[in-house]
Amino acid sequence: MLTKLKATTAADEERELLARENRYCSHGDTVHYAETPKLFERCEGSYLYDARGTQYLDLQMWYSAVNLGYANAAVAKALRAQIDKLPQLACQYLHREKIELAQAICESIERAFGIKGRVQFNVGGSQAIEDALKLVRKATGRSRMLAFQGGYHGRTLGASAITSSYRYREAFGEFADRAEFIPFPYPFRSPHRGDAQQTEDDCIAEFERRFEHEYTGTWNPKTGRSEFGAIFVEAVQGTGGYVIPPKNYFRRLAAICRKHGILVVDDEIQMGFRRTGKMWAMEHFDIQPDIIVFGKALTNGMNPLSGIWAREELINPGVFGPGSTHSTFSSNTLGTATGLAVMRILGRADYESSVMRKGAYFLEKLRELRAKHREIGEVDGLGLALRMEMCEADGFTPSRRLADRMFQLGLEGDLVIGSRTLGLVLDIGGYYKNVITLAPSLEITTEEMDLAATALDQVISRAKQSLR
Repeated sequence: MLTKLKATTAADEERELLARENRYCSHGDTVHYAETPKLFERCEGSYLYDARGTQYLDLQMWYSAVNLGYANAAVAKALRAQIDKLPQLACQYLHREKIELAQAICESIERAFGIKGRVQFNVGGSQAIEDALKLVRKATGRSRMLAFQGGYHGRTLGASAITSSYRYREAFGEFADRAEFIPFPYPFRSPHRGDAQQTEDDCIAEFERRFEHEYTGTWNPKTGRSEFGAIFVEAVQGTGGYVIPPKNYFRRLAAICRKHGILVVDDEIQMGFRRTGKMWAMEHFDIQPDIIVFGKALTNGMNPLSGIWAREELINPGVFGPGSTHSTFSSNTLGTATGLAVMRILGRADYESSVMRKGAYFLEKLRELRAKHREIGEVDGLGLALRMEMCEADGFTPSRRLADRMFQLGLEGDLVIGSRTLGLVLDIGGYYKNVITLAPSLEITTEEMDLAATALDQVISRAKQSLR
């Protein structure tokens, strides 16, 4: 009786809070993508908990911002220590953690790519993208950019201009500096369905044609100067649906860009910090970026902090001096302290091999689900960045309605698996908003991956049944 009373009280309180949220909160954020917004009370490891104490296995970990799991003890300890020591400091002054974190990131990138550079910090990923745009304009004198169809770089005005989805720009007037978008090599949905090599070859050939003669309108063959300052890339497309390109694509693309003086900006905001096993996802693709943008998992979601790294010749004080960018909270002490703790953790343990091993195990589980459900058109993964493309029964026609239903069913928290009742936190991406993108904690256990596969099986079956 007492348990039932507590549950009733929690349900009543949730309804009352949701009513207040509906009255006082803007609906301009992504909370209202869900049919019914979900309230959570606490978090730990791979799980979120609602007011009733129901566990929700989180397979998206705050858009890959919490790579080390919720309430990670070592990161929380670093945050508490900084709160007690130096919780606040204007960014016009220096503190130890900023310097040490910048050094750790620069040394990590030098090990990965063999090039020296410098770091500057900001608050969110979109703001770091803005800083990268300013740096490109300063270095090249050009304001036109290249980016990819399916790419996502944020929702500030500058970041929206290089994000391909029109719906992020539609309500906000004209974007005179909008990027030019090129196709991303997406083998499953290319004209050469499933043929990665032919897809890569076609995309490279299409890009090269931009520089065949002066009437392509993109370069001057007499001077060799392109009208584009940079191309913004994601090694694995994040919001675009965790699309993984063919192995040699970026190496070939970068060679064309170098030939025409186009900088390569590597957006690691979703895929950096071991999400794909490597510290930086672009390490898988054998190129040297000119600029790297990072954020999200840098602090394991404990405090907003982002930043850019750039080659020494692009960002040294002689060319990008004091005041070139600024944000009041850009190198905040709580963010740099937690970021330093994260870098130490990821540098200390053998995360690359463990993430690749776990990713291979989870991907095999997804393949088993695909064999069982013909509505799963494709599964793929790189480390623990995994994708499951939901389709109609033909296994190819995109099914947004199925993906949406799965998302909502997971949040209802009534999946029964053995003696447990739990929920499932999923995320949806993709060109057709039909891809379940999976970014579990890097600390996920084999037992949790088995549980995830069983829960996904149940959610898919329920979703299919409800849509008949």
